[in-house]
Amino acid sequence: MQPRILIPEDRPWRVLGLMSGTSADGVDAVAIEVDPFGFEGGRPFRGLLQHHAEPYPGPLRDQVLAAASNRLDPAGLCVLQRRLGDHHARAARHLCETLHLAPDLASLHGQTVQHHPAEGASLQLADPYVLAETLDCPVVWDLRRRDLALGGQGAPLVPLPERWLHGADPWMALNLGGIANLTWWDGQRTRAWDTGPGMSLLDLAAQRWLGRPFDPEGSAASGQVAEPLLKAWLAHPYFQASLPKSTGREMFGEAWINAEAPALEALPLADRLATLAAFTAASVALEAARLAPWPPGTKALVSGGGARHRRLRAELEARLALGLEDDATFPSGAREAVSWALLGAASALGIPGNLPEVTGASRAAVLGSWVWP
Repeated sequence: MQPRILIPEDRPWRVLGLMSGTSADGVDAVAIEVDPFGFEGGRPFRGLLQHHAEPYPGPLRDQVLAAASNRLDPAGLCVLQRRLGDHHARAARHLCETLHLAPDLASLHGQTVQHHPAEGASLQLADPYVLAETLDCPVVWDLRRRDLALGGQGAPLVPLPERWLHGADPWMALNLGGIANLTWWDGQRTRAWDTGPGMSLLDLAAQRWLGRPFDPEGSAASGQVAEPLLKAWLAHPYFQASLPKSTGREMFGEAWINAEAPALEALPLADRLATLAAFTAASVALEAARLAPWPPGTKALVSGGGARHRRLRAELEARLALGLEDDATFPSGAREAVSWALLGAASALGIPGNLPEVTGASRAAVLGSWVWP
């Protein structure tokens, strides 16, 4: 069903984007201005109005991680859907009240708790009806499953919005969220995929051995890299798989850290964290090598929570044959939410939001389902 949105001819659209990434640390909500006539020329983004981050309280984050680790029963998943809807609605309401904004539409990603592209399945939780009632505007949600129905991975979906944001010159964007992903545009073709773990394993290690949700700026990862462990980890089948591909905490999450805990606990704490940081960096470098050689002057931008992890950044600089610049275009955490807002606006206009050459889908398609207030 196509949305019943009248295009304002006298102003840009005001669109909310709500993103909850694989880091499972909360909701990033943005309000942006979109030129609905700008998609034809590839530049619909008009500006960021505001970004608001709404962290998950401890019990809610614990439930999200339990769902991602197959430790939540169907009743728990049912309740979690509503609790995540309430949390997203609070984030959106705060943003709108701060801006005195009545949005034209909202685009809801939801919290990924399971992602099984080989089975054609992915599950993002957050009740869209709560959001529609809170905002009194149309809400588009569940944007991944149309691509999965067409034989795609359902991910990554941000490469097309990245093209709308970056323009025509060649660039590479590396996002270090819970799972790391990169997007490469050479001026003619887009390639993008999940490279493997981002901060997921490092954050789980911080919870397990530091007693806190994450290691601020990677200060505890000051030890030596255990090269035999790193070599064994890089032999994981995911890094030998061909494109397209995507992954999640099902592969690089709690089950992985539990399986490797005996080997890691034989090391000093600082060495455990340093080796995990090296694993993320080495897997990024291994996957990025698929794109070599790099054209001269290629701009490489890094974003996400891992961009502030000093040991991870140092390992990336040492292993990746390409200099990285901080992506300062948006506040930390806002970029994917901006992309999701753009995908929602595209859906409202009947514009496809996936790239078959990236996801492996049989065709481009308009994404998402709509909820009306």
